[in-house]
Amino acid sequence: MRDPKHILITGASSGLGAELARTYAAPGVMLALIGRDAARLETVAQQCRAKDATVEAAVLDVTDAAALAGWMLERDDVLPIDLAIANAGISAGTGGDTEPVEQVRRIFAVNVDGVMNTVLPLIPRMQARRRGQIALMASMAGFRGFPGAPAYCGSKAAVKIYGEGLRGMLAGSGVEVSVICPGYVRTPMTDRNGFPMPFLMNADKAARIIRDGLARNKARIAFPLPILAAVWLLQALPPGLIDPLMRRLPSKSIDAG
Repeated sequence: MRDPKHILITGASSGLGAELARTYAAPGVMLALIGRDAARLETVAQQCRAKDATVEAAVLDVTDAAALAGWMLERDDVLPIDLAIANAGISAGTGGDTEPVEQVRRIFAVNVDGVMNTVLPLIPRMQARRRGQIALMASMAGFRGFPGAPAYCGSKAAVKIYGEGLRGMLAGSGVEVSVICPGYVRTPMTDRNGFPMPFLMNADKAARIIRDGLARNKARIAFPLPILAAVWLLQALPPGLIDPLMRRLPSKSIDAG
């Protein structure tokens, strides 16, 4: 969608969500920002207001479906939400061992249920208006399961596949759907990775790529291209051929946050 006027962003208190908020902030734009850290969220809100955007911010957990839906629909009543970016997510891995059960459940609760809790209340309203756009934050990690982060990869694969199906389901309704699949982006989340991250991209550049892709209603916004080519190859090769290699790759640390 070109020139959305009311934009909802979850996970807006830091990382890519915060950068997306700053990228979209402009005169005549209303931002509805959701995050977990009150102080950081207020800092982002003030930065966006300094660019003459109107900002409403709320400290909410995306796993709280009722509270999230209530706040979003209140904002939609004030001014219809044009673009909803379901960005909130957490990342962690095995630490070279086995993922703790509670960590696995928390990752799926935030990365999958949190996305559903964000988009499902808004879809009927967008359909009724025959206007709106949904953006789902997946990942390159959703193309192939990595032994060092099976829950994270699985959660992002679920978001990717759901978004692709949702786009087809809503085709012709006036509601656009895009799936975002970044590679490594420099954020507090990736700062915890203790291993080399090829083609690591700054968050401001990633946010501009996402904004431009959404403006063109791209089905999949995947970047950078060398990482996309690599994951396509890993996805295409027989598991028996690449599993030994995959087991040698470094693991994400334990601690989903």
